[in-house]
Amino acid sequence: MAFAKSVWKLLVGIKDGLVLVFMLLFFFALYGILTARPSPAQVQAGALLLDLDGHIVEEKSRIDPFAALLSGAVPATEFDVQELVGAIDAAADDERIKAVVLDLTTFTGGGQVHMQDVGAALDRVRAAKKPVLTYAMAYTDDSMMLAAHASEVWVDPLGGAVIAGPGGSNLYFGQLLENLEVNAHVFKVGTYKSAVEPYIRDSMSEPARENAQALLGALWEEWQANVKKARPKLDLARVTQDPVSLVEASGGDLATAAMRAGMVDRIGNRVAFGEHVAQLVGEDPYSSLPGAFAHTEYEPWLADNPAPVAGKAIGVITIAGTIVDGDAGPGSAGGERIARLLDEALDDDLAGLIVRVDSPGGSVTASEEIRAAIQRYRDKGTPVAVSMANLAASGGYWVSTSSDRIFAEPETITGSIGIFAVLPTFERLAAKYGVNSDGVRTTPLSGQPDLIGGLTPEVERLLQATINNGYNDFLTRVAQSRSMAPAAVDKIAQGRVWDGGTARQIGLVDQFGGLPDAAAWVAGKAGIAQGNDYHLVFLGDAETPYDNLLRTLLLTQESDTAARGQDLFAMAAQRQEAALFQARDEAIRLIGYPGMQAYCLACPKPVAAPSGQALPGGWLAQVLARLD
Repeated sequence: MAFAKSVWKLLVGIKDGLVLVFMLLFFFALYGILTARPSPAQVQAGALLLDLDGHIVEEKSRIDPFAALLSGAVPATEFDVQELVGAIDAAADDERIKAVVLDLTTFTGGGQVHMQDVGAALDRVRAAKKPVLTYAMAYTDDSMMLAAHASEVWVDPLGGAVIAGPGGSNLYFGQLLENLEVNAHVFKVGTYKSAVEPYIRDSMSEPARENAQALLGALWEEWQANVKKARPKLDLARVTQDPVSLVEASGGDLATAAMRAGMVDRIGNRVAFGEHVAQLVGEDPYSSLPGAFAHTEYEPWLADNPAPVAGKAIGVITIAGTIVDGDAGPGSAGGERIARLLDEALDDDLAGLIVRVDSPGGSVTASEEIRAAIQRYRDKGTPVAVSMANLAASGGYWVSTSSDRIFAEPETITGSIGIFAVLPTFERLAAKYGVNSDGVRTTPLSGQPDLIGGLTPEVERLLQATINNGYNDFLTRVAQSRSMAPAAVDKIAQGRVWDGGTARQIGLVDQFGGLPDAAAWVAGKAGIAQGNDYHLVFLGDAETPYDNLLRTLLLTQESDTAARGQDLFAMAAQRQEAALFQARDEAIRLIGYPGMQAYCLACPKPVAAPSGQALPGGWLAQVLARLD
């Protein structure tokens, strides 16, 4: 028995040792996968292939690895606009790249300013005598804005192109809340501050409609001007004013209608498109599949073309997404996180600071935390410029008030200078089911705010006074920043939203220009000579290798379960799905955003794919889903 016990202990020891070895090997392999980067050696002569299977953003969102794996949700693919523009510009100057090819089949869009920036980069490729070709199953507003800058636009025979223009519907919950007997207590300042309307109305108010018509009209004019200039042969009037007769005259064939209207140049499937590209750039030496052509993909190209680092450093802090309290982001603008990034770089040898804003606003306290951190740079004599992207409204304008100069594009949406708060109470709903509130108060504020018993008149007056004070603070900051009288600011404030062109005319913006223009201005103020004597340093955490791995794993699951259609009907269904997510987000905003808000509801939101699709996961994910 002693010998058997010894043998058993030996076997158990060997087993434990092997388990340890395999665990170490597993974690070493996992580490290798997580830290892997595309190799520049993957770059080959031919085309730069940009498969834009997602959304163009100012800042990529951070993925929570545990939440993503447990939910089985597919994170939406995001493309950093600065990286994308840099990649296209590098292709214009590289002899290895003979053409730039964009696959827009699963492109979900981006802001109008971003579309303009990418389109301008494509123009620079064409100016370098290199063709730009696009292919898609179906083109819509954003993808057509990019395709307009191409040398050749291809569409699949089963696809087409439809231009809808900006605008659409917001959701209003006033009657629903009344039916549920929920009281939405609204505190606001600003005739045009429409962010509260979904909770108290069933339709858009006339001031909000007036503002939206002016704003969307200006954006639509800019979109048309950009597309007409890039693609003069496009019969835009027929496409936008009488699309039905155009399609009917083509026998219901959307692809033929698109070609007749000049939206596309050629109709062909992916294989035909690839064969055509191969004639321009050469055959793919590594693939014999039909339609293959020599190309370099986006990630290896980025690895082979890092941003240049020369001369003095100019810092760039990105404020993208809704401004919220705490450490949230990237992808949303956590006030604590952004203020910390700014403070950590305060003692760095930065020649200047650029505040890149792409936000509809959000928390007033978080906006002020960020503004104060920016002001600390100005206090030490550092030149500060704001570069507005698609959105810099409400809280996005609040953070812009600590700057020496504000740059925006005509398509930028800004202003919305106003404050609001919404506090729901449930006394009527509770009473309906026999729940009542009673007690003893020693002051008018005892036990307040009482979500079940309701608000006292004194609390309502107190909260409205706080909102009034916050609005006055907003006016004062804008007045000091723009060298205007507070009364003059009030006339263009009141929550009204402006396009960048009008904002410049009324003094909210200094000049037109993008990030490069803001950088050149800061460099000049810092005494840096013209040329390549400075480089941009983006303040923030680098993208983790977990993100790409998780996207790959979850997208592989999706391909094995529920593939999406890609034609215009599929896009329509996707918009409907996005509307459901909008309803969810509005409900969260009602009950989940305490505190004063400087948020712009009137700002149009790009229609993107929802952040993720629920996928059939393991037993743990399914159990957690049932408990959610």
